[in-house]
Amino acid sequence: MDSTRRMVLICLAGVLSWLMAAAAFSAQTATPDAEYDIVIRGGRVLDGAGNPCIFADVAIKDGRYVKIGKIAGRGKTEIDARGRYVSPGWIDMMDQSGGVLPKNGLAENKLMEGVTSAIAGEGGTPVPVEQMREYWATLEKQGISLNFGTYFSETQARVEVLKYENRPPTDEELSRMKAMMETAMLNGALGMTTALIYPPSSYATTPELIEMAKVVGKYGGIYASHMRGEGKELVQSVDELIEIAEKGGLPGEVFHFKAAYSPGWGKLMGEAGKHIEAARARGVDVAADLYVYTAGGTGLEATIPSWAHEGGQDAMLKRLADPEIRARLKKEIVSGSPGWWNIIEAAGGWKGVVLVNAQNAENAKYQGRSIADIAAEMKKDPADVAFDFVAQGQTGRVMAIYHMMSEQDIETALKFPWTSIGSDAGTAPVAGGDDALGLPHPRSYGNFPRVIARYVRETHTLTLEDAIRKMTSWPATRMRLGDRGLIREGMWADAVVFDFEKIQDRSTYEQPDLTPAGIDYVLVNGQIVVDHGKHTGARPGKVLYGPGYRK
Repeated sequence: MDSTRRMVLICLAGVLSWLMAAAAFSAQTATPDAEYDIVIRGGRVLDGAGNPCIFADVAIKDGRYVKIGKIAGRGKTEIDARGRYVSPGWIDMMDQSGGVLPKNGLAENKLMEGVTSAIAGEGGTPVPVEQMREYWATLEKQGISLNFGTYFSETQARVEVLKYENRPPTDEELSRMKAMMETAMLNGALGMTTALIYPPSSYATTPELIEMAKVVGKYGGIYASHMRGEGKELVQSVDELIEIAEKGGLPGEVFHFKAAYSPGWGKLMGEAGKHIEAARARGVDVAADLYVYTAGGTGLEATIPSWAHEGGQDAMLKRLADPEIRARLKKEIVSGSPGWWNIIEAAGGWKGVVLVNAQNAENAKYQGRSIADIAAEMKKDPADVAFDFVAQGQTGRVMAIYHMMSEQDIETALKFPWTSIGSDAGTAPVAGGDDALGLPHPRSYGNFPRVIARYVRETHTLTLEDAIRKMTSWPATRMRLGDRGLIREGMWADAVVFDFEKIQDRSTYEQPDLTPAGIDYVLVNGQIVVDHGKHTGARPGKVLYGPGYRK
């Protein structure tokens, strides 16, 4: 072959290569005569209802799904999903982002793990009831990258009326509390929450909660609870939630369903599940959500019996400074205390309680170590170490990880058809940092990919179809989000495009802030928010108003 001919062939090859590259590039960019905004091509489409996947194109226009099947028309943007699964966007049933979204509406850690809608409010709304509409307006004006709704806490009403007093409300006080709850429902709350292991929420009695729940039920809301006990008291706590839901006339949701008590591993979860199924069989709409880790996380102050918190933070710190009261608290850690869930017992002792955020520069050196280990080094009683750390917190709530659940019980809970997925984690104020609670826990970045990577691909606890159902159509059904959770014509186009073989949670207890792998695209209301694993900066999210909302 002469040199001239060789050069011609090289040039032709270069032109062909350029044309192929240009074609590939144009598949991701604007097409002037496009019929649709976006077309997702050739993916394995999981509709979210638990059905097997179909091989199809998905067309999106004006934020909604408009056609599923073989699509001849072009999209302004085209996504090649060959070899990937396409599912509805994932719904976080127990989010903690309410306070941080006005500061960081991008919610990077949530979107990067496929979450397109977040349901918050274990601790209530981040503003008082009369400011809720202003809060919604702020989110809508600034823009958020995911859809967001929140409950209002019964405790918010209680504290407004009773402060931190440990007593039942009078009839007049209860009327004021109910009026606040009604206002919250009219202002867009999804329902009512409690966090009954934490004072002052723990001061609320079952009859009080039933009366408050009746207000919520009138507006079609839900009662969701961090129950009074999640250890050896699990079944009794589930029964209380069922009673409140049944007598209050509304659905009940167990937050972060777990059996946090090692002597009860393998038994308590199954028994609690039977009680929920019995309630469902007689017509009580009760279900639960969970995160898929064997350690929980909360403030270190949870190790202090409830009565010591009466009167608020300052009163509690004053009690910790009293040697006689400290001695009583230490005895009650062993003997138990009425109205207090012993989270130390649940963790199998102080060795299972790990300091992760000291909120104090001098104590930061102890982070990542158990209270038992720190106490041995300091030659102090572990309870004194914990109490001192709580008292010495300077920049926020001192946080700990509690290793108290079993993999067996997680798998049992996942197999119940009425469980969904919730992270118990919030948006990180800064991308790549800890969540809004200041709690470095892998669930903040990895909870949803882990459901697929571990419990579908590795252990085969769930089928892929059912795992997706638990993260999409089922939570949408629970929360009465009638136009989300499915890939169907007319529904809002929230979607996740992922590689089943590569999807993987990478966050660990040692490195909790690592983003997952294997999620290529995330769409919210028909706009691409994650593209090839990178946040685009788009803010197409919407406020998810509760059923009682009145404009």
